[in-house]
Amino acid sequence: MIHKRKIFFIGLVFLLGFTFIDIKIAAAEEEDGWKLMYHEDFRDVLSFDEIPWEIDSYGDNSPWHVDHLDDDGEFFQIQGGTDFEKQLESFDLLRKRASFGEDGWLTAEFAVRDYDKDGHPDTEASFTNVSQDNQQAAELTTSFDSGLIIRSTEALPSEYRVEYTLKGIDFGGKRDGSFDYDDKHNGYTIDERKSNFPWKRQGDFSGESSHLNTNFGDVTQENGYYFLSIMDYENPAPHNNIFIHNHRKVGMDAYNVSSSWNSGYAVCNPQTGELYSQADEQSSNNAINGIFFAGDTFRDESIGYNSFMFETECGSFYDDDTEYSIISNAEIQPELMPEESYTFAIERTDNSYVMEMSGNFKHVGQQTFRYERDFIEDGRPIWHYNNTPEEYNGEFNSTLTFEGPHGNYSVEQWPEDSAYPDYFLLGIPHINYYEGSAVIDDVKLFVPGQNEFE
Repeated sequence: MIHKRKIFFIGLVFLLGFTFIDIKIAAAEEEDGWKLMYHEDFRDVLSFDEIPWEIDSYGDNSPWHVDHLDDDGEFFQIQGGTDFEKQLESFDLLRKRASFGEDGWLTAEFAVRDYDKDGHPDTEASFTNVSQDNQQAAELTTSFDSGLIIRSTEALPSEYRVEYTLKGIDFGGKRDGSFDYDDKHNGYTIDERKSNFPWKRQGDFSGESSHLNTNFGDVTQENGYYFLSIMDYENPAPHNNIFIHNHRKVGMDAYNVSSSWNSGYAVCNPQTGELYSQADEQSSNNAINGIFFAGDTFRDESIGYNSFMFETECGSFYDDDTEYSIISNAEIQPELMPEESYTFAIERTDNSYVMEMSGNFKHVGQQTFRYERDFIEDGRPIWHYNNTPEEYNGEFNSTLTFEGPHGNYSVEQWPEDSAYPDYFLLGIPHINYYEGSAVIDDVKLFVPGQNEFE
């Protein structure tokens, strides 16, 4: 351990309060100084069919434009040149965004592909009501070549707590000791070749415009899900998988790998305080990766991929502390769902971020794990922590140069006078990886405050 550890291991926290319908502030529900501002329980019918699909025209005028890592971004232009342009133009990327919930405080962002360009999706991204144990919830489903996230419609307050309940998940990992179950491998149906076409970090972009093109890698050994993440740009939406590696501040996700390279990832056993490899027989490959993303170093400068800072019951780790490239907090147990569920939460205080995960975890049973890290701790910052320019003076800025066979360019990574309001997301932010479904419920936003009736 090379820096101060700020970890709290506590028992399951039960929220106190009641659900109030059609009011903005549920003042009777409160948790440790947080007052409930919004609560989505999915009792109202979700209906997005009437919202038309829109072709993403790309470029600076697209509503989904962000930066050089966009789906038509300069990064891919210098890597693939005209071959990349040909692949990208072989299909239309269809999108829609739809606000829902009290005051429209939540937004669903859909992204699908139209391979024959007839205006209708050829891939799946759906978000619908479901009933579990006589209670309403919502299920999001994606194919490997589509994306779907649920996010905050507006930027989050300067201090907040956001949380939700996960009641079911099928995005890979093992079931009963095997990656092969329900006629799937690692959560993917196996009826066709599935690849990261047309986005990849480097290599040969030529060949047929299809997932059958072996210049693009098979994705079925890698599945995952974003339990909850805080992003650093406005109006988050699904993009290529390279994009997100430069845009997360704090997050909890699953990365379920069925190949031998999972030996490079470790899970903390919260009971013993020891690490074990995800290639170990005791691993179900259903781990939670709770990560504070570093703002001073990159694990891969060629794509602007931030370094990781881990806080676990086994200790605190940076990238260079261990032989493992990922240190996971614990493993969830999907077989127990929906009878049992998991709650994920992230808080932003006046000087720190907090991650919290609750549920029945492998090895230890029902627990709540809570990890806090200052915006700048032991001289190391959380990536783009500043919501306003006044919170940051430019001391962690750097310039990365991106190079490819068709050119190069440079981008400042964290300039003085920059600002990065927080948005949360959950779901699948990739449009060329991850396939499956998840059931969510009770999405809540808390703000600082006390019960006004006390």
